[in-house]
Amino acid sequence: MDEHEDHGHSVAAWTAVIIIIVAAAVMSIAVVFPNPWLFVGGAVLALVGAIAGKVLSMAGYGTAGRDVEREPSLR
Repeated sequence: MDEHEDHGHSVAAWTAVIIIIVAAAVMSIAVVFPNPWLFVGGAVLALVGAIAGKVLSMAGYGTAGRDVEREPSLR
């Protein structure tokens, strides 16, 4: 059987990335329309995304504890 790396395909990784992308969009809007509070809110949202990813990973939704050979491919 071929070995395939997982490349972080997990609920924890996807959740963190989606939240951080939304935060980056919010911070970009805050730069275009100068609003420091909106930028700070986006930065806080990015921090929430990183924390959410870590918490979900620790709760078992990450890739560390999964048996990659037994799970179907995510292609």
